[in-house]
Formats: sequence, C-alpha cells, structure tokens
Amino acid sequence: MTDFLKHTFDARSIDHVSALDELAFWSAPFGIVLLDTIKMKKNIRALDIGFGTGFPLMELAERLGASSEIYGIDIWENAVDRARQKIQARRLRNVTTVVQPAEILPFEDRFFDLIVSNNGLNNVEDPEKVFSEVFRTSKMGAQLVFTVNLPETMIEFYQIYEAVLRDSGLNEEVLKMKQHIHEKRKPLEETRSLVRNAGFKIEREILDDFAYHFADGTDMFGYHVIREFFLPAWTELLPQDRVQIIFSEIESRLNRLASKNGEVRLSVPFVCMDCSKF
Repeated sequence: MTDFLKHTFDARSIDHVSALDELAFWSAPFGIVLLDTIKMKKNIRALDIGFGTGFPLMELAERLGASSEIYGIDIWENAVDRARQKIQARRLRNVTTVVQPAEILPFEDRFFDLIVSNNGLNNVEDPEKVFSEVFRTSKMGAQLVFTVNLPETMIEFYQIYEAVLRDSGLNEEVLKMKQHIHEKRKPLEETRSLVRNAGFKIEREILDDFAYHFADGTDMFGYHVIREFFLPAWTELLPQDRVQIIFSEIESRLNRLASKNGEVRLSVPFVCMDCSKF
C-alpha cells in the first residue's frame, strides 16, 4: 500500500501553491475550447470566475490587449497571490484580481461585455445565485462562455469505488458518492436550466473530452492532481476507520485492471457553453 493517503494538502502554504502551477495542465483542455469560443474584441470589460493561479485569466488579458479591462475573482487566497506574482512578472496592467465568492460579485449592474469561467462554476456553493449575479453584471448582448466537466468524469474510477463499497456493505456511502458527483458535476440538462432560468440564451454547446492515462492505480493515486484535489473528497465520504481498507482494495483492483488492459484510463467529458444576454 502506498502512502498517498498520508499526504495532507496545505492550502495555507504559498510554497505549496507555487508548486501546483502545473494544475493548469488539468484546466488546459477545457480552456483551449473556451478560448476558441470567445469573441475577442477590443475595448471591453471581461471577468474570469474561478481563475485559480491565473489560467485562463492572464491568457485572456494578453489576447484582449491593453484596451480592455480584465477582472478575476476567486476565493482561494494563496492561489490569487500566486496569480498576482505572475501578472506582475508578465507586466500586465489591464488585470484586476479580487478575493471574493462568486455569489456576491462586487461590480455594478451591466458592467461586463464578457464573462468566462473555466471549470469553475461547478465548484461554487450556490449556482443559482452565481448565475443570477452573472446576469446582473452582464451588459445586454454580453457573451457568457464557461466549461464544466460532466457526471461521467472519471467513471472508470467511480465504478470500481462503487463496487468496493457495495462489496463492503457500505450502501449509505454509495449514496454519498452519488450525491458528491451530483454536487460537483451537474447533469447537462440541469446546467442548461440554470443558464436559461438566469435569463441567458444558449447559443451553442460544444461537447468534448480528454483522458488521463496511468501505468496503474498506484501511480494514479500518486498523481498530484488526483492526490491534492480529488482524493480528499473521495476519502471524506467514508468512516475514518474504513478509509485505509477501502482504498487499499480500490488500488488493488485498479492495479489488476492495469495488468489486464495495460494501463488505467480516466475519461473526462465536458461541455463548453456559449451563451448571450438578450
């Protein structure tokens, strides 16, 4: 059994955050589609919700240029500090960052021409409130572009997780797992309803996917994105005294799967929504 369960993520450590700049590798597949969907214009105000350590905030700032004002909002203070370091290093003067929940956008009505979020809106506490605020702060004719990964994300892992839970008689934990998936990754139709109920028109939906490949389950659990941002939530679904046993069995089954198939594959389907306010 590897020691990945012993690792503790310290969001308070700026050094730790700096070491996670590669997190943009996780967000890049979503962000490439998002950036391709944005209508790039001069002299606009744009907002990036949930920009983390700076992607796609800085990319957007450079592409829109000095004539535009770019704002970013996020609640992860140390990540914002890291983004500010990079903004300064790039000498970007058209970017303003704010540490604030997206449920309370500190901007005037009809302020933005463009609002984007790269896999960030699925992590907010109150999606309805956020979309309401996005609508309020958008100008008429504004473009809203956002990406979210779908419920089938990493289904290969969740199928094994569920099987181990059922074999262990942890049926209530199966329900908790399904609830966790729903909270983090809404079905597409629910996302459509959130957008339309807020008052936006969905112009188009771009469905896409990518995958992570690992030599085996041990290496998957040791991968920094899995270890730091997925594993804590997975283990919190279990009674503390069962975590080691359950995840040892999951690791073992993933390793057997890798021996059979040559690898462990985790699929990540997502949607990019191109919306407008009219």
